[in-house]
Amino acid sequence: MTSLLVTGYKSFELGVFKDNDPKVTIIKKAIKRDFKRFLDEGVDWIIFTGNLGFEFWALEVAKELQEDYSLKLATLFPFETHGQNWNEANQAKLAAFKQVDFVKYSFPAYQSPAQFKQFNQFLIDNTDQAYVFYEPENETNLKYFYDMMLEAKDYPLSRLTFDDLNELMSE
Repeated sequence: MTSLLVTGYKSFELGVFKDNDPKVTIIKKAIKRDFKRFLDEGVDWIIFTGNLGFEFWALEVAKELQEDYSLKLATLFPFETHGQNWNEANQAKLAAFKQVDFVKYSFPAYQSPAQFKQFNQFLIDNTDQAYVFYEPENETNLKYFYDMMLEAKDYPLSRLTFDDLNELMSE
């Protein structure tokens, strides 16, 4: 079993506020290309944390690929309360994260920032590699998790970058 953790920018961090934004089409095209490469290399589990934006678009692509590949999907939420205050449209996306092969919650509810560090370490310790849409020059809260991944020993990290997306757009 080979597992791939997927995380990246949230939609609002990319200035994407509608599902039909043209940026999403390009991002999903990149995800599909990269996922096929990961699957050909032996990945059989894709792991999400239930975030809107890049993770949700990756989930949609992964669900499409399940038609042609033997692929399992999992969502490991940081908290049981994750997404409970989201609007109706985002509740549907949250439901999609729960309609996968495996769902687990790390903590009942948020109590301290230390929980995020513990959750992130758990993800690194229990996945084989990561696929991240993040650039240190465009810093967000993902910076802390990204730095933990970089510091982890023998933890392969593949990144999707804005340059990758620009190349895809010019093709």
